[in-house]
Amino acid sequence: MPNFNIAVPHQLGQQEAAGKLKGFLEQVRSRYQSQVSDLEENWNGNTLSFGFKTYGFNIKGSVIVEEQQVELDGNLPFAAVAFKGKIEQSIRDELEKVLV
Repeated sequence: MPNFNIAVPHQLGQQEAAGKLKGFLEQVRSRYQSQVSDLEENWNGNTLSFGFKTYGFNIKGSVIVEEQQVELDGNLPFAAVAFKGKIEQSIRDELEKVLV
C-alpha cells in the first residue's frame, strides 16, 4: 500500500498538543459525517492509531505527538493514490486547525 506522511509544527508542547488531538477524530466524525465512517481511535501514550473509511476507501495510520511537531503516517489503498494530494491536504488543514 502507498504511504503518506504529514508533519505539522506547533508551539503547544507535547502534552497540550496531545490533549487537543484526543477529540480530533470525533470532530472529524461530526463535521464530515456524510463522508467519513468507521472511525477508530486508539491512544497509547502520545501515539494515536487511527482508521476510517471515506468514499469507500479505508485509511489507516498513526499520529505521533512530539514536543514541537505532530507526525502523521498513513497507508492508502492503491485505488486512492490519485487522491493522495487531496487527502494529505485535507488532513493537514484539519490538524493545523486543531493545533492552533
